Amino acid sequence: MQPFSYIAPAKLSDAITAASQTDVMVIAGGTELLNWMKEGIVAPQRIIDLNLLPDLAEIIVDRSGLQMGALARMSDVAEHEAVKRDYPAVSQALLQSASPQIRNMASMGGNLLQRTRCPYFRAEVELPCNKRKPGSGCSAIEGEDRYAALIGASETCIATHPSDLAVALAALDATVHVEGAQGSRMIPVAELHRLPGDAPHHETVLDRSEIIVSIHVPSAAVARRSHYLKIRERASYEFALVSVAAGIDADDSYIREVRIALGGVAPRPWRLRAVSLCDPGALRSALDEDFSSAKPGRHNGFKIELAKRGVVRVLQTAGGEDE
Repeated sequence: MQPFSYIAPAKLSDAITAASQTDVMVIAGGTELLNWMKEGIVAPQRIIDLNLLPDLAEIIVDRSGLQMGALARMSDVAEHEAVKRDYPAVSQALLQSASPQIRNMASMGGNLLQRTRCPYFRAEVELPCNKRKPGSGCSAIEGEDRYAALIGASETCIATHPSDLAVALAALDATVHVEGAQGSRMIPVAELHRLPGDAPHHETVLDRSEIIVSIHVPSAAVARRSHYLKIRERASYEFALVSVAAGIDADDSYIREVRIALGGVAPRPWRLRAVSLCDPGALRSALDEDFSSAKPGRHNGFKIELAKRGVVRVLQTAGGEDE
């Protein structure tokens, strides 16, 4: 690990000014950045600690929805009674992330900005990886692609995004509030992460100076009747092969709205088009259409059927058929 300088600004404006400089990175919980530094993925000359910034760890539930400060800890949000009651998919996604120890430290903003778990990106020795070293190639295309993307990838990168939380937030139309040198803006979570194209090292739409301040999930019937399913190879501390988040607005006789997002299949949370629970045939046809552009590799084709079955399971659970 290379030497670096450290500052802990007490005002957001000072943090933004510092973040505008080159070779600078911000830290909150530290559960990601420290790993990147130890693994040689990044070597910032200066680290900006956000933890002294006021009011960025608040969790507020009111008539407008759920507001979570970027510094709110994952465990605090996951165990919040109003979140569990009115936004169950968010709580479920958080509780299925990492370990209790990491959830006690990791921040909500940092969770959204975590980077891929592709083994070639995380390798202890530097291997061809366009995310880690632009222009070096993508080892996964001819190598181990079991966890790789099926949709939205490119010839330069087939890595998936690892966040469970981002999938739940994308399904529930959440937005992130960011502040930067050019002012503030709201970004839908479903649009926060870029598809790789020919520049997979540019992973989000954030400018250099922009800092996530908070995350907002609108109050809605689909949020209250939502569910998150994570399919993984072992029961704990494992990233998803496929994950599904869905919310339903329905009564006993009519389904008004369905929202679905997938994880483990694309470089960002992947929204599916609305489907009906009423007709299993129509549901299956809609899912077939959603996956018509999928490009499986040598070892990950099984994830297509796994994702389709996961969607059915989550919709049944959110719709109350498993009760």
